[in-house]
Amino acid sequence: MRKTVFLLAPVLLLGACTWGITLDDAGKQVRTAWNGDVSQCRDLGKVTVSVMDHVGPVDRNDIKVRDELEVMARNEAAKMHADTVKPLGEPVDGEQAWGAYQCGSARPASATQPATQPAPAASDGVQTYPIQGS
Repeated sequence: MRKTVFLLAPVLLLGACTWGITLDDAGKQVRTAWNGDVSQCRDLGKVTVSVMDHVGPVDRNDIKVRDELEVMARNEAAKMHADTVKPLGEPVDGEQAWGAYQCGSARPASATQPATQPAPAASDGVQTYPIQGS
């Protein structure tokens, strides 16, 4: 019994890393401008968010960390009455700065759909999801 608990504890701890990081209703209304064009928008300020990028000596999946940072940035930007966020740099040690903007009807054309809705399926049945490129 003790060995089972000892072996399951690390698995449960690693799995707990993403609990509680969800896109709230207000955050669903905030888009991400991956192309960086927010020239038609009003700058509302900067949001800096952070998550754990490693657990002990184990590095977490980079895509999952980036996704959680985006979700948190969208949630925080919604509190500022922003409707668009834009990354201001790459994540460093699980922390990333985002610009918060109010674009209204001038939303950037390449802003992503909310993370809870997958992109439309391609004709071959494969789904694609936007990620930040270099």
